[in-house]
Formats: sequence, structure tokens, C-alpha cells
Amino acid sequence: MSNWPKPDAATLLEIYRKATLIKQNDEHVIKQMMAGKLVMPYYSPRGQEIIPSAISVSLDDDDYICTIYRGIHDMLAKGFPLDELWAELAGKVTGTCKGKGGPMHLTCPEKGMMVTTGIVGSSMPIATGLGWAAKLDGRNRVSVANFGDGATNIGAFHESMNMAAVWKLPVIFLCQNNHYAEHTAPEYSRAIDRISDRAAAYGMPGVTVDGNDPDEMYGAAKVAIERARAGEGPTLIEAMTFRFNGHILGEAGHYMDKDIYANAQAKDPMPVLRARLLSEGIATEADLAEIEQDADSRIVAAIEAAMAADFPDVAELKRDVFAEEIA
Repeated sequence: MSNWPKPDAATLLEIYRKATLIKQNDEHVIKQMMAGKLVMPYYSPRGQEIIPSAISVSLDDDDYICTIYRGIHDMLAKGFPLDELWAELAGKVTGTCKGKGGPMHLTCPEKGMMVTTGIVGSSMPIATGLGWAAKLDGRNRVSVANFGDGATNIGAFHESMNMAAVWKLPVIFLCQNNHYAEHTAPEYSRAIDRISDRAAAYGMPGVTVDGNDPDEMYGAAKVAIERARAGEGPTLIEAMTFRFNGHILGEAGHYMDKDIYANAQAKDPMPVLRARLLSEGIATEADLAEIEQDADSRIVAAIEAAMAADFPDVAELKRDVFAEEIA
């Protein structure tokens, strides 16, 4: 790890910019839900902001990502348009899926954000297929599969990793290990401590990093991406983190160890990174306040546009189901 590349000052500030947008967007989503203006299932990414922010700074627009229902942070980090995002959350016709997909099916293919899936772990076979496509088209793209620790116990995890390794596909398997698989602690669901150890069975590198540390996350991601672009095949990254708002918004969290939860909150990665930027002279208080205000203003504008937009026409119930003939 000591020889991994580290983010320079400008990159570290960009990571904070992306992470701030994720955090503040999450706060606004919760506020709108509590006010009764959004009615939907919501899987908060609060606490996991650094992971996608630190990998996305090394991705291009035409690199692919696939994510799961707790994946709004992955989409935002890669540049999901806020207006279309909020319109989709509100079920409006101006959303990326015309308001018919909602938070669990966000997609923006023009920026490489191919799918958000509501099925546990199904990001992996899709990302593997996209990795195969990337290898065939010769455009030096990489494909990132985002998933949680619970998904590593299903067949799709093993099948996808095996295929990607055999064909040396440019896929990064990014496990965002937030400690609980839905409501299940790790000691009840697997007999190993580190998910990254499973990579050895498929002949690919596997590494466990502190996903809340921008240096570790950036370094692991950078090495994996460069390896994939060089045709050397896939990598499994296990990024350790913690979800602050439980499995789904509104749950009691009775299954969580209270000491582990309190310790994780005390190490909230957002104020830690903010303090570092100030202490190392990378940014001033005014610089950070401007970043935070800009994120808030953009989100508020997107919310206003979404709430003013129309709901899809009832005819849309029968559209986008089958291929349509174009005259």
C-alpha cells in the first residue's frame, strides 16, 4: 500500500467536492421524504461518501459503472445530472427513466452509468458483460461493479469473478463493506474475516482498504483501473465503511452493535476529510464553504425543477416494455 499513488491537493479537493454533493443530497432527500413530498423506498448512502468519490476521479465519462439500490452516491460521484436525478426520484416525466424507475433504477448511459438494480448483487454479471463489451470494442474502457458485503455470498459474485478472471476482463469488483448485510452481522453469514481473500480463488488481486480514507481508496482504485486498462484483468477491492442510516430509511437498527455504531459515527469521514483539507492548507474555510453552498444551491434548484415538472402520462404504462417499430 505504501507504493500506491496518492491524490494530489487538487484531486483531494475534488474528492471532497463530490462527497459533499452526496452528503447534502442525502440530507435533502430525507428532508423531502419527511415532508411527504417524496414517497419511495430509500437506501441512504450516508457514511459511504468517500468510496465512489475517490474512485470516480480516475474514471472517464465512457467508463461503465453498475450499482445497486444503495447506489445513489455512486451515480452522483460519476456526474449524474441533478435535474434528471430529482425528477426521477419524484416520479416526473423529466427523469432519466421518465419517472418510472425511481431511486432503485437510476441510469444515465451517456455518462457510463448503465444501471441501478434492485436485485442484490446483480450489478456484477451486468458489469462483467460490459467489461466483455469493452474488451471487444477496444476503446480501453473499464467497468466497475458496485455491491455490498451481503452480495458476496450469492452465485453471481463467484460466477462473475470467475468469468472476468478467465477472460482477463477490465472489471473492478468494488465491495462496499458497510458491515451489515441488510440486518445480518458478518459473523453470521461467512467464515472468513476479509472478503478480499476470496479473490485468490479466481487468480485475481484482492485488497481490503479503509474505504473512508481517501488516500487508501484512491490508491487502490487507481492501481486497479490502470491494471484493467493495461489488459491485465480484474481486481476485487473490499472497501470498509459503515452505513449511518441503517438498511432502509426509518428502520430501528436494533440489530446493530451499539458500540460499533457509535465508534463509526465518531469517525464520520466527512468532517475528518474537511479538517484535513484545512490543516494541510489545501483549502480555506471560505473555499470549503463555497463548495458546500454551491452543492446546496444546485440541489435546491433541481428539487424545484422536479416538483414543477409533470407526472408521466398514463399511456407511459405501456411504453418501454417492448421494442417499438419506428416508422
